Amino acid sequence: MIYTSDLRDRIFNLLESQSLAVLATQKDGQSYANLVAFAVSDNLQTMIFATSRSTRKFSNIQSNSLVALLADNRLNRPADLKDALAVTAIGKAMEANGAEKEKLSSMYLDKHPHMSDFISSPNQALIRVNVSKYIVVSNFQRVLEMNVDE
Repeated sequence: MIYTSDLRDRIFNLLESQSLAVLATQKDGQSYANLVAFAVSDNLQTMIFATSRSTRKFSNIQSNSLVALLADNRLNRPADLKDALAVTAIGKAMEANGAEKEKLSSMYLDKHPHMSDFISSPNQALIRVNVSKYIVVSNFQRVLEMNVDE
């Protein structure tokens, strides 16, 4: 799908304005969702979050790297049905290591400086999601898609 820079800007602005996203994973046919503090790269190709290696989400990602991350700007008001914007990122997740982990940690801490102790703990993993597509829902039913590689 061809997209305009306006759609890209709307996606980026929403993701930059939100601290938390809902991460969806799956293992053995069972879906699992939970909140994660995330950051996104300027080119929208990468989203990152931190988690303990002992969590269910980490185990699920090790088993099945396909994930979705949902961020939105709702305020839990009736008007959200027409006013809220929701962005779902679809991609593959994997643990970042070495020089890549250092680079992504810096990007993550720029947005979440309070997470410094958490991500420096030996049992923590920094997860990189290579985003292939964004799905944007606005006005309750208007759905647009943007492939990242376009």
